[in-house]
Amino acid sequence: MKIGLFFGSFNPVHIGHLALANYFVEFSDIDKIWFVVSPQNPLKDRKTLLADHHRFYMLNLALEDYPQKYYASNIEFSMPKPSYTIDTLTYLSDKYPDFEFVLIMGADNLITLHKWKNYAELIKKYKIYVYPRPEIDLKDFKTEADYKLFDAPLIEISSSFIRNAIAGKKKIQFFLPPKVFEYIDKMCFYKNNKNES
Repeated sequence: MKIGLFFGSFNPVHIGHLALANYFVEFSDIDKIWFVVSPQNPLKDRKTLLADHHRFYMLNLALEDYPQKYYASNIEFSMPKPSYTIDTLTYLSDKYPDFEFVLIMGADNLITLHKWKNYAELIKKYKIYVYPRPEIDLKDFKTEADYKLFDAPLIEISSSFIRNAIAGKKKIQFFLPPKVFEYIDKMCFYKNNKNES
């Protein structure tokens, strides 16, 4: 089985995340998408994150009606912080030797991949499926990574946009899975968000 790993803070998960996952399940050879919730991205400020268990819970709410193809993983919650993709990949490959794991990432991440921990090992062992990002042109981009660029829809929704819109008292329920929107509204999350990151 080929598993696509979609890493992210999912702060919060939104329809853009789900649409991309849906695309790769339907238009590539990936059998299932695992959304891996990152407790701490080394390149992001911890204080901008909603608590880990809330982000994981919202992701489960978003995916619970589609268990055959989509799965929420909190594997990184029990791993050393900060989280590094190569460590998670190594752990998952050891635990599930019969699965083939593929990294799913945006073009913006691909061009900075050489800065990641154990970059050489990562690109040697794992394939990378890439989706387009606004204003990122890979036409003349050179890398040793084994990647394939997919013609996925260009989605410009971001979690920071969601957070800032909620803080600005905007009604954006159609940008979120219904159960996630209800939970955010009920818990009053992001109402005082001041962060642009």
